[in-house]
Amino acid sequence: MKKQRLWSLTLWCFLLPAMVMWSSSCAKKGPEIPDNEPPPPKEKVEGVDYFLPHIDLTHWKGNLPVGSPSEVEPPEILNYATDERLKEFMYNDSTDGSLVFYAYPGSSTPNSSYSRTELREQMEPGSNNTNWTFAQGGRMKGTLAMADISKDESGNYHRVIVMQIHGRLTDEQRDMIGEDDNNAPPVLKIYWVNGKVRVHRKVLKNKSASDREILFTSAWTDESQSFQQEVGFDKFSLEVVASDGMLKVTLNEGESMLFEDEDLRRWGVFENYFKAGNYLVTRDEGAFSKVKYYSLEVSH
Repeated sequence: MKKQRLWSLTLWCFLLPAMVMWSSSCAKKGPEIPDNEPPPPKEKVEGVDYFLPHIDLTHWKGNLPVGSPSEVEPPEILNYATDERLKEFMYNDSTDGSLVFYAYPGSSTPNSSYSRTELREQMEPGSNNTNWTFAQGGRMKGTLAMADISKDESGNYHRVIVMQIHGRLTDEQRDMIGEDDNNAPPVLKIYWVNGKVRVHRKVLKNKSASDREILFTSAWTDESQSFQQEVGFDKFSLEVVASDGMLKVTLNEGESMLFEDEDLRRWGVFENYFKAGNYLVTRDEGAFSKVKYYSLEVSH
């Protein structure tokens, strides 16, 4: 029995230093990332690691909650870390490899009451005139998290739109219905609402509306539902896939919502573009939100 205890003590003395080294090595690793996602790019400044987001802004325009509101197009947006217009609203968190989008109630676009720090897809950098249809298809995938957000007077968190597919009239459609701009409603809006992901998509109020009537924003209304999984303030992934008459939204590469119906088939007359970021849905004084994006990619 004494020999067995002596052998156990000797073995423990041999293993303990290795376990301490293993624990120390684990503590120095970078930010945790979801399965199947590459680690964040890493650089060194004076010997200290810092991490960068997986986001190429070459085909994105930035909208800010200040100015008329202010817009920053590529290639200027690529310098967001040093651009004085952007530094307050778009900045890197080098501790976890995210791009932070900060927003508060301020300037809004002509077709909205709310402000945002948001990216608008530009298939042709610097131009809003080249967009895509559902027949052509599109896919957007991002990994993100709600970093911080204010509450309303009832104690509920304010709502934020983190992704969209926005519609756009062609010049011919705009002139046909006598509009003064090319704005069409967003067919898809994905919200963060009290820790859950809620999906809003457009459906026709009148299924018998004519081809001309459906070009008006007033012809459409929202239909919405939430994913069962709660994301809270944790990192999560969203994938949006659009094709002819079909729309699919997937949360964390698992739970999905699939839409295939006459409403989406008729939506095919519109052009579209992706949006991602922090669209704060409140005008409450003192409200704010911070959304982190770790990765964002688009393909067609």
